[in-house]
Amino acid sequence: MTQADEAGITLTAKDDASDQYLTFIMADEEYGVDILSVQEIRGWEPTTVIPNSPSHVKGVINLRGTIVPIIDLRQRFGIASLDYGPTTVVIVIKVCVGDEHKVIGIVVDAVSDVFSVHHRDLRDAPDFGEETDLTFIKGLANLADKMVILLDIDTLLSSEVLPEAAQLSNIINNIDAASTQAVSA
Repeated sequence: MTQADEAGITLTAKDDASDQYLTFIMADEEYGVDILSVQEIRGWEPTTVIPNSPSHVKGVINLRGTIVPIIDLRQRFGIASLDYGPTTVVIVIKVCVGDEHKVIGIVVDAVSDVFSVHHRDLRDAPDFGEETDLTFIKGLANLADKMVILLDIDTLLSSEVLPEAAQLSNIINNIDAASTQAVSA
């Protein structure tokens, strides 16, 4: 089924569809993630550090019984780190990794807005050659007179090498046990 717009361009139902994106700021750039993947937004809180994890993995938090890895998206993207401040937030996101769903938190500078983006308004990311992996960019959109980079959060975070929830629980229990023993000694 198609319909003609005012300019005489034929649009398919898919082109006329839109998705909503939660946008956030990092290093004066605006990024967006599909709002359907967002579970909640939380203020920054200290994490339990996981030994031998990459520098962009800040640790884990216990979110109502679920162990959630926290990733600093600035560091993941190679952007200079900032001290966390009052606008720093953790966006808790549900990602699909194969047939499995995981909950991961991403640390960003600040939350910006929610926008509806029509599929026809999405632009492909520029090609920077084979050396630059941009598979995690869903597209670019001009929203409210600014360019927003829309992320495919499943692709971006599915490449993370993170322990499973049961392994994280065991690591945290071992850390807690070691801390208790050190205090008792």
